[in-house]
Amino acid sequence: MIRIGILGDIGSGKTYVASNLGFPVFNADKEVEKIYKKDKKIFTKLKKKLPRYFSKFPIEKNEVLKAILDNESNLKKITKIIHEEVRNKMNNFLKKNSNKKFVVLDIPLLLENKINHKNDILIFVQSKKKDILKKLKKRKNFNYNLFKKFKSLQLPLDFKKKNSNFIIKNNFSRKFVNIEINNILKKLKNE
Repeated sequence: MIRIGILGDIGSGKTYVASNLGFPVFNADKEVEKIYKKDKKIFTKLKKKLPRYFSKFPIEKNEVLKAILDNESNLKKITKIIHEEVRNKMNNFLKKNSNKKFVVLDIPLLLENKINHKNDILIFVQSKKKDILKKLKKRKNFNYNLFKKFKSLQLPLDFKKKNSNFIIKNNFSRKFVNIEINNILKKLKNE
């Protein structure tokens, strides 16, 4: 099985690229969303660590955002609990898809959390900062301070780009991005 990791800035279009490669996708953000809605065990752990913010189940995204914005150390506490569960879910996904030629890992902090392997194929999604911000501001719960906090967790984009096997320039035109994806798929077929 060949693992394809999708890298790029927050809001650069990583999920779009991942979902259009045509292979099974592990989407960490969607898994976190499911955990907040369905995992009582995680809720209990969060409530124990941060009782002021987590009082009812299912966990509301706004509660998480408030905890993160109120205190920098809360982000570390939350991610420590959540990332362990996401990693378990990723390992289950990999076992379930072990017979597939390719799988896609859409994990925002793939390199930062040392989830990548030496032989992974890395695709960097490059977008202009102004285009990303314009797109992010359209999101319902966009918060610039939160954006900056999450951005501070990331490795420099130049490092990610330099360590990638492929670069997709995303101008947020589906037609253009799909052409770039198809070019990569042609090259991957030779793997």
